[in-house]
Order: sequence, then structure tokens, then C-alpha cells
Amino acid sequence: MRILLQFPEGLKQYAMKYAKNLEKNKSNMVFISCSPTYGACDIAIDEAKAINADKIIHFGHSKFNPKNNDLKFNIEYKEYAIKANLGILKDSLQYLKNYKKIGIVTTLQHINQLKDIKKFYEKNNKIIYIGKPFGFAKYNGQILGCDNGSAVNVDKNSDAIIYFGGGMFHAIGALLETKKPFVSIDPFLNKIEILDKYREIHKKQSKGKILQSLNAKTFGILVSTKNGQFRLKLAKIIKKQIEKNKMLKAQILITNNFDFDSLNNMLEFDAFVNTACPRLGEDQERLRKPIINVNELFELIHMKAQMKK
Repeated sequence: MRILLQFPEGLKQYAMKYAKNLEKNKSNMVFISCSPTYGACDIAIDEAKAINADKIIHFGHSKFNPKNNDLKFNIEYKEYAIKANLGILKDSLQYLKNYKKIGIVTTLQHINQLKDIKKFYEKNNKIIYIGKPFGFAKYNGQILGCDNGSAVNVDKNSDAIIYFGGGMFHAIGALLETKKPFVSIDPFLNKIEILDKYREIHKKQSKGKILQSLNAKTFGILVSTKNGQFRLKLAKIIKKQIEKNKMLKAQILITNNFDFDSLNNMLEFDAFVNTACPRLGEDQERLRKPIINVNELFELIHMKAQMKK
């Protein structure tokens, strides 16, 4: 069997170990993808096709459910769990003393600890809600960069929401799709932070990008060929919508991995519209021109229409 192994950056250090273990079966020929991978939406399809792979083994992420999955080979997902120290939960109680009903979200790495986290807060007289994802994520309580359903679905009933896990990437994504007080608990940095201020920061950044795009005449519509991000139909709709205004032009720009230096060389475009990973716009500082999402585009179109009146 021809097998392609794919690892996120943090697990690439174990690639040889897994490959050699699989090659103990003499019928296996094992290859390792050294391309970066940004999640379960980012499967090494080109590499697999090039080597005529029978299977991709994708490490570190749970099964992803894209709406356009027409792959011809098998994908096996190897999840990776981390047991973080839950001692920090005791310190979090002071941040939650005014809240009774608590929603909890986390990443795949800590789904195995969600039951214990829930039990801790219930012992401290909290009512706990664990939400369901929108469909891309696999587990209740799990959030992805593109699926914050587990947070959205507890926002209405909760007094506050907790994110348990490392870093700010997932926490900020969930924060921006909810309205309740939001507390990040990072067991690795031993840090607890109320993140609510970032909602207003993001709102101002979004408004700034729209205003920066107000005089744009040419738009590059970004489409990713990554299996879980490929939204060509949406890009075509957007192109038509933009060009309803005869003064505006748009072209679809397609790639597997966005190179910001390359985009900066496309001087004919005044602004970019993102249809790929919804978090791509957070790299705005790497681009000379504004990059807006679909909602921001339609707000921009509305503002342009109002200016004509």
C-alpha cells in the first residue's frame, strides 16, 4: 500500500518514527508530506495524486466534513490529545463569580478533558452548557477556525463562555461570533484573560478595511483549492455581484497556498475579497491592499450605492 503521511508543524518531529513503524509491513511504501498544513481542511491532495497514494494518514486533527468532498482515496485521521494541568480552573472561579450559567469550548486536543472540566465547575455550583458544532468540527464543545458552532449554540443560554486551551487563535474566532462575556483559560501559559475588548477592536478593524476599500475599482477574489476551503461557486456569484456596477471589475485568483508577497505584486487590484479560510484576513498587515470578507464586501457595495444617491 502506498501511504502518504501528513503532519501539522508541531508533530512533524515524529514523522520518521511513524513512517518506519508502518514500513515494518513490507507491503507498505510510505511517503511524508513536508508541506505546511493548516488544519483538517488542508489535505495533501496534490502530493497524494503524484505518488498514486492509496491512503493519506492525516495527524493532529479530527475528521473534517467539507461540503465538496469528492476525493478518490482513503483519508485516515489520527487525532492527537493533550492532557493539560486543570489546576488553573480553581483560579478561574474569581473571574466567573458573577456568572452562574457557563458555556465551555475547547480544541480537539482537550476534548478528552472536557468531561473533567465540566465536572469541576458543576461541583462549584455552575450550570454548564456544551454546544454542538455547525458540522465541520466533529465533537460537541470543539471549535475550529472555521466552525465556532459549539460557542454560538451556547451563547443564548449562557451568562459567560470559557475557552480552555492554548493560544489566542481559536479563542478570538469564537469570541467574535458570540456576545456574552468571554474568558480564555490557557493552561500552558497559566494565564486567564477576559477577551471582550477584542470585539470592539475587531469591529474597528473591519470598518477600517471597508473604508479603505471604498474607492476600490478592481477586486481580486481569493479562492483556495484546499479541499475544505474550495468555494468557486461563491466566488463566481461575488464576481457577478461586483460587476453589476459597470465601473467595477473583478477577477478570480486561485491557488492552493496564498503567498502574500505574490499578492502584493498584483498591483492592478485595489482590494481583495476572501472566500477561503475565514481567518485569512487576520494577516492583513502582510498585504499592501485591504482584504475583506464576503459580509464586508456587501456592506461596501451598499455604501457605494448610498453614495450614488
